[in-house]
Amino acid sequence: MTAWKDYQEEAAAFFRSIGLTAETDKKIAGVRTNHDVDVLVKSHHYGFEITWIVECKQWKSPVSKLHVLGLREIVSDVGADRGILLSEAGFQRGAKEAAGLTNVQVTSLAEMRQTTGPRLAAMRVQDLFDRLENCHDRYWRIPKEWRIEDDLRPDTGAFGYSANVVIDGCRDVVSRTIRGNFPFECQHMAAFSLTQLAGAFTSIEDVLTRIEPLIEDLEHRLTSSEQKRGL
Repeated sequence: MTAWKDYQEEAAAFFRSIGLTAETDKKIAGVRTNHDVDVLVKSHHYGFEITWIVECKQWKSPVSKLHVLGLREIVSDVGADRGILLSEAGFQRGAKEAAGLTNVQVTSLAEMRQTTGPRLAAMRVQDLFDRLENCHDRYWRIPKEWRIEDDLRPDTGAFGYSANVVIDGCRDVVSRTIRGNFPFECQHMAAFSLTQLAGAFTSIEDVLTRIEPLIEDLEHRLTSSEQKRGL
């Protein structure tokens, strides 16, 4: 594998490590033409899809203004939310000026690992926490008899899905993620009934991969109950 291809794969792996979807060598249709991009990064959340176009320049010399302008055109043509131009060799002054006050960011993979990565990861974990708290409030606003009828909790003495167990189990995992002491295991009893919570969590990516589907499922169940009951 060539150096530039390795660089693309490293960039994609970085974005995956903070819970985003990243694919290399993608062709994207724009309004005016198709574009070949190095890394396509996406995040689907709350019904909205965020798209970033990442161009990787594994060069020995600083990147010029022309490449920043070119990425700005691609971002505009495909309707992406952000463009990121990566170069370990730096950028010419004109390139930095061309990126200023736009939705194109010029940086290096090393810098993103040191600064952007931790910030984005922290935002993703905080987002999980906020969604759990919102689910908690929504769950307890639904009367007990409706929660049972709508399969949000089992009746007393019965077995079945329990939204409260999901919330408390995920809370335990998220709180341990915030403390950042990997690897760790969920200490809530939910780990015995939910396979997603069983075993060690080794990274933020691991937490997001296993916890987010539980929260999405819970959100859909709560929405279904609320719509059914006119809440």
